[in-house]
Amino acid sequence: MKITRHGHAAVLVEAAGARLLIDPGVFCPDETFALDGLDAVVITHQHPDHVDHERLGGLLQRNPGATLLCDPETATVVKAGQWTAHRDGDATAVEALTIQGVGQRHAEIVPAIPRIANTGVLVRADGEPTLFHPGDTYEYAPDDVDVLAVPISAPWAKVAETVEFVTRVAPRVLFGVHDATVSPAGLGIYWSHVENFGGVDDVRRLGPSDTTDVA
Repeated sequence: MKITRHGHAAVLVEAAGARLLIDPGVFCPDETFALDGLDAVVITHQHPDHVDHERLGGLLQRNPGATLLCDPETATVVKAGQWTAHRDGDATAVEALTIQGVGQRHAEIVPAIPRIANTGVLVRADGEPTLFHPGDTYEYAPDDVDVLAVPISAPWAKVAETVEFVTRVAPRVLFGVHDATVSPAGLGIYWSHVENFGGVDDVRRLGPSDTTDVA
């Protein structure tokens, strides 16, 4: 499995001969929306840091055959493309990959803001590691996750919750997403707690455009 970050929450996953892009939002560089050869695009929820409505149309034009999956609420508001509502427990086959929906709700930001839909992404294939991208929540922790894309910093999170989430999922490999809201200096503080208390030996501090391979 080859994993490439595309800024903030966006991740390109290449495994079992398929290419899957998760959460192409407003913090992504233009290069993200110039990608081609995609077999699937998945949006976990409708917030702009996870879906850039203005640039999404161009991406979909370059990938007319891609399977398009998103949470049920985003399916009603996204303007470009024909999207399939992806719910908790739904499993969609894309080439040799299985993309499973995990969870139902975005984490609480403040009580006055209603909690919108959020469907995390579990990616499986025979002979490949299993990857989990939760979107914006720590509420749901599926079993048998090899690779976790953990949100590092968010208005809805605190570092104690981040560490607790990592320990519940207990992945073999960990890398961070959702980090555009914190300074480089501050990011190091978050990472130190995750590394010291998360219980994961293989922690990869990937930058916004870094790539890593997981066997």
